[in-house]
Amino acid sequence: MKKKSKVYNPEVELAKGATLDAASYDKTQKIKVTAGKVTVGGIPGRAEISGIATWHIPEAGIEGTCDLWLSIFRYMRPDGTIDHVGGWNIPTVLKAGQTAAATAKAFADYINAGTRPYHATASGGKLKIVFIVK
Repeated sequence: MKKKSKVYNPEVELAKGATLDAASYDKTQKIKVTAGKVTVGGIPGRAEISGIATWHIPEAGIEGTCDLWLSIFRYMRPDGTIDHVGGWNIPTVLKAGQTAAATAKAFADYINAGTRPYHATASGGKLKIVFIVK
Protein backbone atom coordinates (compact mmCIF):
# COMPACT_ATOMS: atom_id res chain seq x y z
CA MET A 1 0.00 0.00 0.00
CA LYS A 2 1.25 3.43 -0.93
CA LYS A 3 0.28 6.75 0.59
CA LYS A 4 -1.17 9.27 -1.86
CA SER A 5 -1.90 12.95 -1.37
CA LYS A 6 -5.26 12.76 -3.19
CA VAL A 7 -8.44 13.48 -1.28
CA TYR A 8 -10.60 10.46 -0.54
CA ASN A 9 -13.91 10.61 -2.43
CA PRO A 10 -16.12 7.74 -1.25
CA GLU A 11 -18.47 7.99 -4.22
CA VAL A 12 -15.60 7.47 -6.65
CA GLU A 13 -13.67 4.88 -4.64
CA LEU A 14 -16.65 2.68 -3.74
CA ALA A 15 -17.62 2.49 -7.43
CA LYS A 16 -14.23 0.99 -8.34
CA GLY A 17 -13.89 -2.75 -8.67
CA ALA A 18 -13.12 -5.78 -10.77
CA THR A 19 -14.63 -6.40 -14.17
CA LEU A 20 -16.21 -9.87 -14.30
CA ASP A 21 -15.93 -11.86 -17.52
CA ALA A 22 -16.78 -15.48 -18.29
CA ALA A 23 -16.52 -18.14 -20.98
CA SER A 24 -17.64 -21.72 -21.44
CA TYR A 25 -15.65 -24.20 -23.46
CA ASP A 26 -18.39 -26.84 -23.44
CA LYS A 27 -20.79 -27.60 -26.29
CA THR A 28 -24.01 -27.36 -24.26
CA GLN A 29 -23.32 -25.65 -20.94
CA LYS A 30 -23.10 -21.87 -21.27
CA ILE A 31 -22.28 -19.01 -18.90
CA LYS A 32 -23.38 -15.40 -19.27
CA VAL A 33 -22.35 -12.41 -17.16
CA THR A 34 -25.46 -10.46 -16.13
CA ALA A 35 -23.72 -7.85 -13.92
CA GLY A 36 -20.13 -7.28 -14.96
CA LYS A 37 -18.67 -5.21 -12.10
CA VAL A 38 -17.80 -6.35 -8.56
CA THR A 39 -17.38 -3.07 -6.67
CA VAL A 40 -15.63 -2.11 -3.45
CA GLY A 41 -18.95 -0.59 -2.34
CA GLY A 42 -20.70 -3.96 -2.37
CA ILE A 43 -22.35 -4.15 -5.79
CA PRO A 44 -22.09 -7.83 -6.76
CA GLY A 45 -21.03 -9.33 -10.04
CA ARG A 46 -23.48 -11.89 -11.35
CA ALA A 47 -23.35 -14.74 -13.83
CA GLU A 48 -25.93 -17.26 -15.01
CA ILE A 49 -25.06 -20.77 -16.07
CA SER A 50 -27.43 -22.79 -18.24
CA GLY A 51 -27.56 -26.22 -19.78
CA ILE A 52 -26.13 -29.61 -18.91
CA ALA A 53 -22.42 -30.14 -19.55
CA THR A 54 -21.72 -32.57 -22.36
CA TRP A 55 -18.23 -33.81 -21.75
CA HIS A 56 -14.71 -33.23 -20.63
CA ILE A 57 -11.53 -34.26 -22.39
CA PRO A 58 -9.23 -35.61 -19.65
CA GLU A 59 -6.18 -33.99 -21.27
CA ALA A 60 -4.70 -30.60 -20.49
CA GLY A 61 -6.42 -27.65 -22.13
CA ILE A 62 -9.51 -25.52 -21.87
CA GLU A 63 -11.99 -27.85 -23.60
CA GLY A 64 -14.65 -29.00 -21.15
CA THR A 65 -14.11 -26.10 -18.76
CA CYS A 66 -16.01 -23.02 -17.68
CA ASP A 67 -13.96 -19.98 -16.66
CA LEU A 68 -14.45 -16.69 -14.81
CA TRP A 69 -12.04 -13.76 -14.75
CA LEU A 70 -11.91 -10.88 -12.28
CA SER A 71 -9.71 -8.01 -13.46
CA ILE A 72 -7.07 -6.18 -11.46
CA PHE A 73 -7.97 -2.80 -9.99
CA ARG A 74 -6.84 -0.19 -7.46
CA TYR A 75 -8.86 1.82 -4.99
CA MET A 76 -8.16 4.32 -2.23
CA ARG A 77 -9.09 3.61 1.38
CA PRO A 78 -10.46 6.37 3.63
CA ASP A 79 -7.01 6.73 5.26
CA GLY A 80 -5.49 7.64 1.86
CA THR A 81 -3.67 4.35 1.24
CA ILE A 82 -4.04 2.68 -2.14
CA ASP A 83 -4.94 -1.00 -2.33
CA HIS A 84 -4.03 -3.05 -5.38
CA VAL A 85 -6.30 -6.05 -5.96
CA GLY A 86 -4.84 -8.70 -8.23
CA GLY A 87 -6.77 -10.28 -11.07
CA TRP A 88 -8.04 -13.82 -10.78
CA ASN A 89 -8.63 -16.56 -13.34
CA ILE A 90 -11.16 -19.04 -11.91
CA PRO A 91 -11.54 -22.25 -13.92
CA THR A 92 -13.76 -25.22 -13.23
CA VAL A 93 -13.55 -28.57 -15.01
CA LEU A 94 -16.94 -29.84 -16.13
CA LYS A 95 -18.08 -33.45 -15.97
CA ALA A 96 -20.46 -35.08 -18.44
CA GLY A 97 -24.01 -34.47 -17.24
CA GLN A 98 -23.03 -31.74 -14.76
CA THR A 99 -25.93 -29.37 -14.09
CA ALA A 100 -25.79 -25.57 -14.15
CA ALA A 101 -26.45 -25.57 -10.38
CA ALA A 102 -23.48 -27.88 -9.77
CA THR A 103 -21.21 -25.64 -11.85
CA ALA A 104 -22.36 -22.50 -9.99
CA LYS A 105 -21.72 -24.26 -6.67
CA ALA A 106 -18.26 -25.37 -7.84
CA PHE A 107 -17.38 -21.76 -8.67
CA ALA A 108 -18.70 -20.53 -5.30
CA ASP A 109 -16.78 -23.21 -3.40
CA TYR A 110 -13.56 -22.38 -5.26
CA ILE A 111 -13.92 -18.63 -4.67
CA ASN A 112 -14.80 -19.03 -1.00
CA ALA A 113 -11.87 -21.39 -0.38
CA GLY A 114 -9.42 -18.89 -1.91
CA THR A 115 -7.48 -16.15 -0.17
CA ARG A 116 -8.67 -13.39 -2.50
CA PRO A 117 -11.04 -10.68 -1.21
CA TYR A 118 -14.19 -12.15 -2.75
CA HIS A 119 -17.14 -14.19 -1.50
CA ALA A 120 -19.58 -16.06 -3.73
CA THR A 121 -23.03 -17.58 -3.37
CA ALA A 122 -24.76 -19.95 -5.75
CA SER A 123 -28.49 -20.42 -6.17
CA GLY A 124 -29.47 -22.83 -8.90
CA GLY A 125 -27.47 -21.83 -11.96
CA LYS A 126 -26.98 -18.27 -10.69
CA LEU A 127 -23.73 -17.06 -9.16
CA LYS A 128 -23.24 -13.86 -7.16
CA ILE A 129 -19.75 -12.54 -6.30
CA VAL A 130 -19.08 -9.73 -3.82
CA PHE A 131 -15.89 -7.93 -2.86
CA ILE A 132 -14.95 -8.18 0.82
CA VAL A 133 -12.08 -6.54 2.65
CA LYS A 134 -10.12 -9.23 4.48
